[in-house]
Amino acid sequence: MPVSNRLASLAVSQTLAMSQKSSELKAQGIDVINLSVGEPDFFTPDHIKQAAKQAVDDNFSFYSPVPGYPALRKAICDKLQKENGLTYTPDQIVCSNGAKQCVCNAVLSLVNPGDEVIVPAPYWVSYVEMVKLAEGKNVIIEAGIDQDFKITPEQLEAAITPKTKALILCSPSNPTGSVYSHDELSALAGVLAHHEQVIIIADEIYEHINYIGKHESIAQFESIRDRVVIINGVSKAYAMTGWRIGWLAAPLWIAKACSKLQGQYTSGPNSVAQQAATIAYTGSQECVEEMRKAFLRRRDLIVRLMREVPGLEVREPQGAFYLFPKCDSYIGKKYEGETIDGREVAAREINDVMDLAMYLLEAGHVATVGGAAFGSSDCIRLSYATSDANITEAVRRIKVALAKLK
Repeated sequence: MPVSNRLASLAVSQTLAMSQKSSELKAQGIDVINLSVGEPDFFTPDHIKQAAKQAVDDNFSFYSPVPGYPALRKAICDKLQKENGLTYTPDQIVCSNGAKQCVCNAVLSLVNPGDEVIVPAPYWVSYVEMVKLAEGKNVIIEAGIDQDFKITPEQLEAAITPKTKALILCSPSNPTGSVYSHDELSALAGVLAHHEQVIIIADEIYEHINYIGKHESIAQFESIRDRVVIINGVSKAYAMTGWRIGWLAAPLWIAKACSKLQGQYTSGPNSVAQQAATIAYTGSQECVEEMRKAFLRRRDLIVRLMREVPGLEVREPQGAFYLFPKCDSYIGKKYEGETIDGREVAAREINDVMDLAMYLLEAGHVATVGGAAFGSSDCIRLSYATSDANITEAVRRIKVALAKLK
């Protein structure tokens, strides 16, 4: 029997697909270095784990309120005030099963069939699929490596039409690691101030993995503040990806809409994980800085090594834990079937970046993600959320594999 048209229109997540392929090869005993997955390789800090253990003993085993426990929502408000200078009340906060659900809640609550949603490219793979779910129309603004993967005010102005309902903006960015400065966000806000129908969905999940100083939120600008939905969560900053706690901060009418939607298909997020997340925000923040410093060291290492690989153009990312090198010089090349590191690898042609990513997996046993999944036809994404040793060996393998292409 056929599935629904809604489901048939969706693409498979290429990040998850490459991670799955990597796991399958590892299960066969093959030494694969997985640079495709977007999660910290650190363990959740002990004081946060202890809070979860205590929550189990305290019998947090019942349904929570749909938007989350009041204590967690208050902790998020305190964080927004202290770190971002933004004032919210707990009823403007909705906690969900990860930041991914928060983005989807916002899109499904706001977008009608035919509404246009502006998505700067490169983009996170799920944005465009969520817009499809809402039967909206993706309007892609391309921002290449020459502009550090960031859109300009002129591009934004040109993309807005009377049908524009929302803009999805991610900073620090997945997949590029680019970070919008205060002045860059101010210029975008200046454009948006003249288009009062446009809601801004600001994905700030990588807020604390920032190498250039204070995080800047587009919600800080008074002219558009009442149209901004902030998306954030504990997964990246506190190494809590599997705990599935994300949240949004929004104008009250949007928060109520998202809570109404969530109440019909998941209800509130995990009760024990919420207690852990509360301590993440109210407890010591030393762990956040320790992990940021480790990511910075790894960033410097992978940038230096990848710049030594011929044929790649590498920009230094300012946040998150991804590298997005331009590799179009290898498109159209062929592998004739020589051995690589003593292994026989089948001959193949590199017709696009997806082919290149698959070649690197098969020939170099390094899992990356082709940029086409992110709206870029000439880049690949590498996550450096792994050890220094893995980074060094992965880049060596990539360099060897690429040298075999003719």
